[in-house]
Amino acid sequence: MRNVVRAMVGLVGLFNIVLGVGFLIDPAQAGLRFFLTSLGTQGLATMRADFTAFFVTGGVFALIGAWRARRAPLLVPLMLLGIAIGGRVVSLIADGAPGKAFTPMIAEAVMIAILALGWRYFDRETAR
Repeated sequence: MRNVVRAMVGLVGLFNIVLGVGFLIDPAQAGLRFFLTSLGTQGLATMRADFTAFFVTGGVFALIGAWRARRAPLLVPLMLLGIAIGGRVVSLIADGAPGKAFTPMIAEAVMIAILALGWRYFDRETAR
């Protein structure tokens, strides 16, 4: 089971790295998938920098956790995704709940669940 969890956490990491690299290479196109548009070159630079940093950092730490079967690195993507989903909840309260609001929340919740599973299994296995 530990190896299955490692693979799942690793896939979460790879998924986030791919998203981050997409923002680095083509921020305008990647932004559209997130319902974002940029305002000129500074907007592109912000998307390229901030979204790449968010996704690549979370992805790298998920991969480190999966590779080493260690739980501590998983705190980084767990916090990033937890804060992101918290922001979405605030947005739902402040701005309302359009139908498209729940798909990214479900994706984040699934990733959080997988990372939490890694947190649980990696701790149990390394304690043996």
